[in-house]
Amino acid sequence: MIVFGVTLFGPVSLSVAAFAGALGALLLVYATARTGGRITSARLVLSGVAIASVLTAVLDLLLLTTDRGNEARAVLAWTLGGLGGVNWDTLWLPGAALLLGIAVLMIQARNLNLLLAGEEAATTMGLDVARFRARMFVLLSLVTGILVAACGPIGFVGLMLPHIVRLAVGGDHRRVLPTAALGGAVFLIWADIAARVVAAPMEIPVGVLTALCGGPFFLWLMRRDARRSTDRGGS
Repeated sequence: MIVFGVTLFGPVSLSVAAFAGALGALLLVYATARTGGRITSARLVLSGVAIASVLTAVLDLLLLTTDRGNEARAVLAWTLGGLGGVNWDTLWLPGAALLLGIAVLMIQARNLNLLLAGEEAATTMGLDVARFRARMFVLLSLVTGILVAACGPIGFVGLMLPHIVRLAVGGDHRRVLPTAALGGAVFLIWADIAARVVAAPMEIPVGVLTALCGGPFFLWLMRRDARRSTDRGGS
């Protein structure tokens, strides 16, 4: 949309395209991970990595072959993630999408709690796991696509904060969802302030700082879970 200057839907063209792209990528991941009518977490992660690699390669090829330097720089700046391009005139759309997503997830908090017990247990308790998961995928594609269109891909916030919040408030989604939303917002604001101050007058892309924080945390989380699994096996 940026490189070719397509404005089919006016000022929300980028958000519409981002939602369509997020939903299309999600459907590809979903179809690739599905085997025998079931989806495992491992296959879902591997499919996501594979689809992301392919789409990243397409993006890189598009940037290399375009003859519009300004648009290529705009895309490159966007892919680094940051709040510098967000303005009050367009804030209503990501704000509305975020509020809608949180409201629907809060309504579905009980069903999300059922999934904590595993798919088979959730099915036994009356949840149609496949249909529920598909609905959640579409909802999260909408929210993610619109937010990423506004500020670019700012990594690790959505992976890091929910885990930190669960350590503090437990696993009940009725507490996790609002706390994670507030904690993610506070963390991103402080990261953005640090990105503007650390190397002033140059501004570091906030996505770089969140990755520097999230990467080590995620590695620590994996080591902790592996250590717990080893302890359970030994006992």
